[in-house]
Amino acid sequence: MIHVPERGKRFTIFTRLFCYIERRRRLNFTMYRQLSNDKYDVKNVMSESNEINNGHHLNRSATMPNSTASSLNQLRNSTVNNEDERQRLHCKNAIHLAVPMAKKHPGDKASSTSTPHVIAMVGLPARGKTYISKKLSRYLNWIGVNTKVFNLGDYRRRLENKYSSHEIFNPDNAEGRAFREKICEDGLQDVLDWLENHDGEVAVFDATNTTRERRKYLYNKVVLEKGFKLFFVESICNDPKIIEANILEVKVTSPDYKHFDKEQVLKDFLERINHYEKLYETIDEDLESNLSYLKIFDTGRKVVVHKHEGHIQARIVYYLMNVHITPRTIYLTRHGESYNNVVGRLGGDSNLTPRGDEYAKKLGEYINQLSHPNFKVWTSWMVRTIETGKYIKFDQERWKLLNELDSGVCDDMTYEDIIQQMPGEYSRRDADKFHYRYPRGESYEDLVARLEPVIMEMERQDSLLIIGHQAVNRCLLSYYMELPESELPWLEVPLHTVIKLSPVAYGCKVDYIELDIPRVSTHRSKPIQQGTIEPRFCRAHRSKIEDMRGIEGLYDNLLEEADEAVANKIKYKELGSKICENGDNQKKNGSVGYNTQHSVGY
Repeated sequence: MIHVPERGKRFTIFTRLFCYIERRRRLNFTMYRQLSNDKYDVKNVMSESNEINNGHHLNRSATMPNSTASSLNQLRNSTVNNEDERQRLHCKNAIHLAVPMAKKHPGDKASSTSTPHVIAMVGLPARGKTYISKKLSRYLNWIGVNTKVFNLGDYRRRLENKYSSHEIFNPDNAEGRAFREKICEDGLQDVLDWLENHDGEVAVFDATNTTRERRKYLYNKVVLEKGFKLFFVESICNDPKIIEANILEVKVTSPDYKHFDKEQVLKDFLERINHYEKLYETIDEDLESNLSYLKIFDTGRKVVVHKHEGHIQARIVYYLMNVHITPRTIYLTRHGESYNNVVGRLGGDSNLTPRGDEYAKKLGEYINQLSHPNFKVWTSWMVRTIETGKYIKFDQERWKLLNELDSGVCDDMTYEDIIQQMPGEYSRRDADKFHYRYPRGESYEDLVARLEPVIMEMERQDSLLIIGHQAVNRCLLSYYMELPESELPWLEVPLHTVIKLSPVAYGCKVDYIELDIPRVSTHRSKPIQQGTIEPRFCRAHRSKIEDMRGIEGLYDNLLEEADEAVANKIKYKELGSKICENGDNQKKNGSVGYNTQHSVGY
């Protein structure tokens, strides 16, 4: 006889077992990636893996600026004789642990979910079902799972000439009931066709599905006939204030009510809810024990999970447990202009230029006057983001996961260097920038996988400022803007600009706020012809094309430092070490100045 521990202990045992297996899987992947390059030994792999598995990817200390800057400078300035060891230390982000999901490429029929899924919403109107559907679709698409929302309200509006009143939802209205049943059949048929014939992976069936009869119909069609997986998500809310606020915030702008005034909307929609309440049957664990489902009570106050199965459903449960639906604002900004930005170098860990420091001051003034409750500031571990946040008074956290995309062997190189020394790599990146991985570095696909825990934590937070990097902010911004992966790597995220994100009912409002500090551009547009380079990234033209107000002569000085490093065979040389001292003295004497009345286009 096999002894089965009670439920609580069983959960603890399985959780520990899962964590152990996951650590071993990550370690094996690390050893494979590193040993396949014949660059690292197992001892180094073990030490790196243990360090990261022990939680060193996140440091929540608010007193980081001095200690982090000091440790980073020590690492940067240390002399390592062995080049392989130097490269190992230079892998700042531990990319070996960022394992993305298997994604489908053109012509690839393999699915990252193995079995197609249908996620069926359940609940009365005005309970946030469409909001949850949209957010879930956005998240799954962002991590590479092909997901689409099928909203039965849209199907009804396409068949209706004009919405008249709530009577169409009256259960005593036989004609209206037959009409709605036909809509359900048509919508479900489109769901199944999309999953079978159009490479769909997860379909979100956004409808009320409030009766056991309807849910049984879905189970028979999806599970028994097609062999797909079915997971119900029920949103339960009985707080009249939340319901009324949802109606006035969301339903007033619904296409159904274009010709209604505000008072009519509230009255008609409350009657619609009353019609559904007459037949509403919440999912019952005893009567519907064969169903897999998640129940969300009062916008996330409590959740109940029953018989969820598989990787996709586990991720859906984890995500929806973290979703934040109350109003908030998220601010994204890149660090201030750095010395590497001036010359167009990739990566590195250089300090801010005088103009970058001026932006840090302006950013501090802008953020410090905000009145959001529980406001937090997150930065990466890189010196330039920490320096950018030094004038901000709010609590700060340092996330190693927010470090810039690791450019591997191309770190500290310019685009011109890469196209001259590695033209093949340059062209391959142009051909597929999202999936291209720098040699011994990262791809945007890797970066999205690395940032998934950040997204989860962002969903839990109130208002927040993230001081990040170009590639990192591209990924975060594409999540909220629901951009496809083909557009993500080419998204423009300018320096010295605050991006204000205001999540709304079915999307996100995006505002760009320039703080009027001159800066260079680091944005490279998608080329018409692969393997070409813009003049602004060429050494002979950059200082003439870019705005150098206030840092005249800096570009030539930095190039001299870079040439000196090459002559002395110093591969990783952070620029500006000499200029920093002179710049600090100039700022103290008040001699660093420039006209900020005009900003340069980007």
